[in-house]
Amino acid sequence: MKYLAPLAFAALLAATPALSQDAVDHYAPQPSEALEQALSNFSEYNQIMATILAKDSLTPNDMEDVHQLSYTLEVALAKLIADSEDLAVRLEYVHQASEGSNGARLREYGLDYLETAQKIVP
Repeated sequence: MKYLAPLAFAALLAATPALSQDAVDHYAPQPSEALEQALSNFSEYNQIMATILAKDSLTPNDMEDVHQLSYTLEVALAKLIADSEDLAVRLEYVHQASEGSNGARLREYGLDYLETAQKIVP
């Protein structure tokens, strides 16, 4: 049940570009195949968007630039959501191993969890 909201958001995110296909041109996003790549794209493209949005007024070119950025941001965010859901599962394994007083499994699951978690926040 606790995973339904992220899954629903991911489904909405995936469907959103399809809702407006007739109205705008579409751009090829930068790939976010690995978590590190998704984090990098998310950070970089958000910074670019922030710079554009900080302007006193937005030109049509600015709006088109943000539109183009959004494709890469959507792909990066979808990867972050998917990997966060996987990370939540890994953390639950850690939780269960700690409750079961199983040191070997706790170490195995904990190290596996930390390997991904520390990519997000070192």
